[in-house]
Amino acid sequence: MKFRITLVFLLLVFLANSQQNKPYRIRTIAFYNLENLFDTENDSLTFDDDRTPEGKDQWTPERYRKKLDHLSQVLSEIGSNISKTSPDIIGVCEVENRKVIEDLLHHPNLITKNYGVVHYDSPDERGIDVALLYKKKVFLPTSSSSHRLVLTNEDGERNYTRDQLIVGGLLDDEQLFFIVNHWPSRSGGEARSRPNRMAAAKLNKHIMDSVQRLDANAKIISMGDFNDDPTNDSFKKVLKTVGKVSQLKGNDLYNPMEKLYKKGIGSLAYRDQWNLFDQIFFTQNLLQASEGGYKFWKAGIFNAPYLVTKKGRYKGYPKRTYSGGSYTGGYSDHFPVYIYLIKPILHP
Repeated sequence: MKFRITLVFLLLVFLANSQQNKPYRIRTIAFYNLENLFDTENDSLTFDDDRTPEGKDQWTPERYRKKLDHLSQVLSEIGSNISKTSPDIIGVCEVENRKVIEDLLHHPNLITKNYGVVHYDSPDERGIDVALLYKKKVFLPTSSSSHRLVLTNEDGERNYTRDQLIVGGLLDDEQLFFIVNHWPSRSGGEARSRPNRMAAAKLNKHIMDSVQRLDANAKIISMGDFNDDPTNDSFKKVLKTVGKVSQLKGNDLYNPMEKLYKKGIGSLAYRDQWNLFDQIFFTQNLLQASEGGYKFWKAGIFNAPYLVTKKGRYKGYPKRTYSGGSYTGGYSDHFPVYIYLIKPILHP
């Protein structure tokens, strides 16, 4: 009898270890606010005058090249401590046009990764857009569209802001959808500007609902700089995101960033307070392992030491390109965020 119990126990241990040692394919999904990636040319249709050689920021070709050096390094390293490579899908915001994206992707740090781009010009007054970058060998886009967020100010005049981008495609032959956001800022104060972000949340939900009407089981990942934290009304009351798996029900969206935020972890700092405006959330079916499909593993913030200001008034903050009106030659005023998707390799 003892022998039989021991044999069963050893078998269970073997099966448990087999599960733990099962090989997985890892895909990294990342988002990064590139903090005003502008070229040096003056666009007469947008307010980009500051970011020109003659402008307030004295934005010279040398500074532009250094910015590309820095951003390409960051993008090449996000999540690489586990994946051993750069992210497979990257959402970005604060890019002036397609040219600056292509300059970034043709940098020596990234050119061998063979990224493709989905980008639309938005009506933002400063001329900044969102875009999706993807590794061509991993992801095949099959659809994309840009959705306009229509806002008006107190005088009834149009307030031009960024569009929301959705891209559908095949990630290693599995259908997924990615939404890239850059919601209206908190200019004028959080309370005064809140209705704009509530409207942005409603548009985001409308986009997701439209996809799910065609396919109730669609896997959707929404990412961006939301200018709101995970616990703000735009997330909790409009999108109805949930931060604990045990509390999910119905068609709730899961936001792994909420747990990080409640631990005091942020992606940007303002007046000695951390915010987690940069987030990635998704439909809860990415928590279940479907046959041969991807599932969520974990989320993180990429805050490598070289991205952090080492001294002075902004010690510990993200090391930005301009600080207090002066050029500091940093990276961005935001840290990138990322999640890992995994699935078992059936035939390694």
